[in-house]
Amino acid sequence: MTPPSRLAANVMHFARLLRRAGLPVGPSEAMAALRALTLIDLGSRAETRTALRASMTHRREHREMFDAAFDLFWRDPAAAEQAAATALMDARKEITRDKPPPAARRVAEAFAPPRERPLRPEEKPPQIDVALAASEREHLQTMDFEAMSAAEIEAAKREIRRLVLPLQHQPTRRQRPDPLGNVVDLRRTIRASLRHGGEIFAIARTRRVTRPPPLVVLCDISGSMARYAQILLHFLHAVTNERDRVSVFLFGTRLTNITRQLRHRDAEVAFQMVAHIVPDWSGGTRIGEAIETFNRLWARRVLGQGAIVLLITDGLDRPREQDAGQGLAACMDRLHRSCKRLIWLNPLLRWDGFEPRSQGIRAMLPHVDEFRTVHNLASLRGLVDLLSRPEPPRRTIERIAS
Repeated sequence: MTPPSRLAANVMHFARLLRRAGLPVGPSEAMAALRALTLIDLGSRAETRTALRASMTHRREHREMFDAAFDLFWRDPAAAEQAAATALMDARKEITRDKPPPAARRVAEAFAPPRERPLRPEEKPPQIDVALAASEREHLQTMDFEAMSAAEIEAAKREIRRLVLPLQHQPTRRQRPDPLGNVVDLRRTIRASLRHGGEIFAIARTRRVTRPPPLVVLCDISGSMARYAQILLHFLHAVTNERDRVSVFLFGTRLTNITRQLRHRDAEVAFQMVAHIVPDWSGGTRIGEAIETFNRLWARRVLGQGAIVLLITDGLDRPREQDAGQGLAACMDRLHRSCKRLIWLNPLLRWDGFEPRSQGIRAMLPHVDEFRTVHNLASLRGLVDLLSRPEPPRRTIERIAS
C-alpha cells in the first residue's frame, strides 16, 4: 500500500520538528515511519502514535519529548472544539500560567517559526556586543542541566567536548630502558659487556614507567537522574575516547557495562548502541544491588594501580530503605577500600538547604572521599580541576557529616 503524498509530506515535516527539538531523527526514521503507517489503521490515534514512536525514537528518555511533539503537531479537531468550549466556560476564572516542563518548552521552541532579525539603519556600522555574549556564556555555565532548552543543551554539549581531564600520572612497577634514567640496570649492563670480553663500555639505565590511574564511573540512570545522565554521557564519551583505562557502568535496577559502546568515535552512534543494551533507563533505583554486583564481578578487573571511582547518583535508593541501608553501607565500604579515591557526585547538593536525611545517603556518606555536586557546566569544570590537582591524603579530605 502506497501512502498518500500529503501524509508523506506531514511525516517529513514532523521529522523535521523532532530534529529541531533535539531528537536524532533522520531520513531512515522518516521512511520507517511511512512504512509503519501503511500497516495500521490511520483512524486510530493511539495506533498512529505507537507506530510513529516505535519507528522514530530509539531511547526511552526521548519518549516524553516525542509525546509533546505528537500532541502539538498531530492535533485532534474534536479535542480542539472541546477545549474551546471548556475555555468559554472557564473564562471568568483566574488564569495561572505554570512554567512548562523542559521537554514541552523545547518542542514549542522547535515548532515556533524563526524570528525575523530586525534591520539596522544603513548609516550605523555593524557592532558586536561582546559584553552580552560573555554574559550569555557565563549564564550557561551556571544554568542547571534540567532547566536548559534544546539550543542551550547543544551549546552545553559543545562546551563539554572541550573539557580535558588531565589526571596526574602515577609511577608503576614497570621499568623502561632510558639512557638518562636514574636507576642502573646491572643485568643489561653485564649482558652487554659479554660482547666485548667482559669490558664495560656503557652503563645501562632505566626509568620507572608512569601512567594515569584507571578511571571508573558508576552513573545512575533512574527516573530522578535521567536528565542529568543524558548530559553527563557526553562528558563520559569524550573522556573515554580521549584516554585509555576508562570504564563506565550504568545502573538503575541492574548494572550494565557500556565501556565498549562509548569507544565509538561518533557520539550519536555510541548513544544508540548504549540504548540497545540498557533496558532500565528512567526506571527504579537499586544502588546497593548495583554496587554489590560491581564489587563481585568487576572490581578485580578494573580497580587497580590507584584507580579513581566517580559515583554519580542522588542516593535515593528503592523505597524499602530499611532493608537496604546496612547492605548498602557494607558495599560502599568494600568499594572504598578497593580504590584509591572515591568521589560521589550528587545533583541534590546544589540546594543550599540539602540535608542527608535519606537512609541510603547516610549509609553512603561515611565511605566517600569527596562529596560534590554535578548539575551544570561549572560543577563539571570544578570536577576537572579537582582531578587535575595532586591527591591529598585520605585523612585530610573533608566530608559532609551525616
